[in-house]
Amino acid sequence: MTITSSTEELLVAQEGNVLTITLNRPDRLNAISGPMLSNLSTVLQAANLDRDVRAVILTGAGRGFCSGLDLKDQSSGEGEVLSGNRGYQLFDLHNSPPIVINRMDKPIVCALNGAAAGYGMDMALGCDIRIASEHAKMGAVFAKRGIVPESGGCWYLPRLLGWAKAAEVAFLGDILDANRSLELGLVNKVVKHEDLMTEANRVAHQIANNAPLAVQATKRMMRLGMEESFEAAVDHILLQLLPLARTEDFKESISAFSERREPQFKGR
Repeated sequence: MTITSSTEELLVAQEGNVLTITLNRPDRLNAISGPMLSNLSTVLQAANLDRDVRAVILTGAGRGFCSGLDLKDQSSGEGEVLSGNRGYQLFDLHNSPPIVINRMDKPIVCALNGAAAGYGMDMALGCDIRIASEHAKMGAVFAKRGIVPESGGCWYLPRLLGWAKAAEVAFLGDILDANRSLELGLVNKVVKHEDLMTEANRVAHQIANNAPLAVQATKRMMRLGMEESFEAAVDHILLQLLPLARTEDFKESISAFSERREPQFKGR
């Protein structure tokens, strides 16, 4: 699958082994439109299969990360997600961004540049690492909109925060600033706004410099391990370890260690 080029609403750029995806509707705080949903899934699926991509950065243009689904489109009946005209067809969500993000083996770093609300917050929670600008906010306002965290929030929040803190976030419907998000554990780090992309790129490139097959297998085992017993997880991890030990990258890691140099991994 070939990674598509940028569109007006979704910017795609690659530097080395890191792919950066930018939601680009700054005038609407990057509210998600139907075409954006489809294009984002396509790009993410392609990135997951592309050997030259080892890490992904997801961010937003302008003041917001993502303000959620475009409610203006939904209220006019033109939306792709909640429109009654599409109905049951859209319960087939296997290619929707939250599902695609969750099943990706390539690590995703969220560069949280501004407000993430509703669908946007759920997408951010689906990323593996969240680095927040000091201007970032998490808006878990579903209860104040008469809906539920439909795109992963109900699943992610208890796992990230524990039941009591997840209930606090979900039931109160507060808007959480960057420092409160860090205190709760919703983000990994808060940086000055002007340093956000520098830090996100530093983290993504450090990930990309590691053995990609090992990173991807580790992410897959962590994801599956959340739903299985310890004994089952240990067995499955051994089945991942054996083929990794026969890769060129494993041999390179041993050589680099012996020669006291940085390894040069090829993903083979």
